[in-house]
Amino acid sequence: MSVETEEKPKTIFLVEDNKADIRLIEEALKHSVLPHQVVVVRDGVDAMAYLRQEGEYVGAPRPDLILLDLNLPRKDGREVLAEIKADPTLKRIPVVVLTTSRNEDDIFHSYDLHVNCYITKSRNLSQLFQIVKGIEEFWLSLATLPSK
Repeated sequence: MSVETEEKPKTIFLVEDNKADIRLIEEALKHSVLPHQVVVVRDGVDAMAYLRQEGEYVGAPRPDLILLDLNLPRKDGREVLAEIKADPTLKRIPVVVLTTSRNEDDIFHSYDLHVNCYITKSRNLSQLFQIVKGIEEFWLSLATLPSK
């Protein structure tokens, strides 16, 4: 991989409806040494429009990583995950479910849909920052991702 490719900012696509969680996740990512941009949408319908580059999202950058909440308005995160993993043009984008749900059915169902990772959000600020830092470090620094 060339230095030029390594320095290209990564796109983190955050699909989250809770304004406080969005702010905290963005704040945690501000301390990153990796060049990145965070794109946020607040519901599942907009998430799929963005990923398919439809409507206002024509020409939107393809994400390097998707952080997906499960409990979303208009289209549930479970439906979004199923659509992503069923789409040949999207299914290789790593999806990390980042949710408050500890429900075993949600965990099993997400892995049945081929989620790459399921993480339960912490309400503790320092733990949440540690979780986000770990996600970023692993998925955008350590893991080898498929080229777009």
